[in-house]
Amino acid sequence: MLHLIRGSQPPPSAASEPQWLSLTDLGRIYGISAVHCGRLLSEAGLRDANGQPSRHALRSGCAIRGHQPHAHGPTQWHRSHCQAVFQRAGLEPIQHTTLVQQWAELLSALTEGSPSISTSAADMAEDLPGELVEPVNAELRHIGCSFQVAARGHARHHRQSERRREERGTARPL
Repeated sequence: MLHLIRGSQPPPSAASEPQWLSLTDLGRIYGISAVHCGRLLSEAGLRDANGQPSRHALRSGCAIRGHQPHAHGPTQWHRSHCQAVFQRAGLEPIQHTTLVQQWAELLSALTEGSPSISTSAADMAEDLPGELVEPVNAELRHIGCSFQVAARGHARHHRQSERRREERGTARPL
């Protein structure tokens, strides 16, 4: 079973970060997919065969269902309590600057487009964590890319408003 790192303090930069995360967000810290993250947690005995948190994970504080212990809903994983699993797999958290650079390079490449890629920079930007929007936009400007990630609520609202105008036949041509 997993031996947790209790009493250890998270690095100063992680202290202000959320501690309860989805598999997707937990995986992003280490630069891996949610599937890979879940597989590592399963191998450590923290998830059962159905992908649900094990009793050990719930009792040890590695996982909660929903946003409170004993609640039903999406499982959340504790960042620091699960870190030993990722360290044993040889993974280290990706530095913030590296993450920003990777996102900027990806979005810039998607802006150029390719017939073999079926997603756009705007579609991919929807997966960008909110706290990275401003630094990624700054990096995009720095590398000379004209694409900018829209603020969270604004982009969704704009697309919905545009779609409603098109449905009513009142959309203006650009």
